[in-house]
Amino acid sequence: MAMMSLVEALNSALAEEMRRDESVFCVGEDISDTNGGYGGAFAVTRGLAAKFGDHRVINTPISEILIAGLCVGAAMTGMRPVGDLQYGDFLFCMMDQLVNQAAKMCYMSNGAVKVPMVMRAPCGATTRGAQHAQSLEGFFTRVPGLKVVSPATPYDAKGLLKQAIRDDNPVIVFEHKRLYGGKRAELGALSITSDVPEEEYTVEFGKAAVRREGKDITVVANLLMQYRAQEAAAILEREGISMEIIDPRTLLPFDYDTVIGSLRKTGRLMIIHEDNYSGGWGAQVSAYIAEHEIYLLDAPICRVATYDVPIPFAPVMEDYAIPSTKRIVEEARALMLA
Repeated sequence: MAMMSLVEALNSALAEEMRRDESVFCVGEDISDTNGGYGGAFAVTRGLAAKFGDHRVINTPISEILIAGLCVGAAMTGMRPVGDLQYGDFLFCMMDQLVNQAAKMCYMSNGAVKVPMVMRAPCGATTRGAQHAQSLEGFFTRVPGLKVVSPATPYDAKGLLKQAIRDDNPVIVFEHKRLYGGKRAELGALSITSDVPEEEYTVEFGKAAVRREGKDITVVANLLMQYRAQEAAAILEREGISMEIIDPRTLLPFDYDTVIGSLRKTGRLMIIHEDNYSGGWGAQVSAYIAEHEIYLLDAPICRVATYDVPIPFAPVMEDYAIPSTKRIVEEARALMLA
C-alpha cells in the first residue's frame, strides 16, 4: 500500500497504463511539463512526459474541439487516448464529437468500430464563476454509448481510471476540484488521502460502495457531496438518526441493486449531488426508484442539489447555491418527519 492523494492516484494510474500499453497516450492543454509547463491545470500529468516522451503526452492549442476530435479519431484507429480538460465546463465545446460521434460509432458500425477513449473532466464549484464551476454529470448520463464515472477517493480514482482506459467504450471521468489535493489545492479543498494498492487492480463499473451503514435513511451521494453527507451523518447520529451512505462511483452504468437493497432496510431515500436539481443525475435515480420500487418507500424521495441557477462568483452566494452540510442535515430531519 502507498498513501496517495487523488492527484497522485490519477497520475499513478496513467503511468501504469502507459507503461502497460503503448497505445495509451495523453492529450490536452499544458499537460506536458518538460518545457516549463505545469503538467495539466491540476498537475495530474506532471512528470509523465519525462517518463514517456512528448509524443505520448501531447500539448495542444487552447481548442477543446481539437482535443475531442483527435481523441475520437485516434480511438477509432486502435489507440487509447486520454483527453485532459482544464475545466469540465469545456465539455460543451466537445458535444458533437462526444455525443454524435464517440457515443454512436460502435452502434452505427454494427460493432466494427470501437471508440476506446477517456475524457477527464474537473468539476465542482470553487469560486471561479459560472463558466468554470459546473457539475455536468447529468448531461452525459442521458447519452447511450457513453460511460460516466465519478471517483470520490484516491483508491477509486486509480482503479476507475485504469478500468476506463481499458474499456472499449468512451468514458467521461468527472473529478472534483476540491478533492484533488496535491500541490495545487483549490479554495475549500479537502485533504483526502488513502491507502492505494501498489499491485495491479481496477474498480469494476456499475458497482456502488456503501461508505457508512445505517437504518433510517438511504443516502446516495457522489464526489464532494459524499464527504458532506458523512459530516451530516455524524451530526444526525447524535440526534438518533442513522444514515446509510452509498457512493455510486459510476453513474452510467448505475448500481440500482445496492440502492434498492438499502431501501429495503431504511424506507427513505435522499439523493445528494452538486449537479443541478432539474435534470441532474439524481432525477433519473429518483424516477427509477419511483417506477420500480415505490412500495419500499415510507416517505417521498428527497433530492438535495444545486439550485437551478448559474453558479455565482461571489463566495457567499456560491455556498448558498451548492448543497451544504447544514442543508443536508435540515432535509434529513424533515424527511424523518414525512
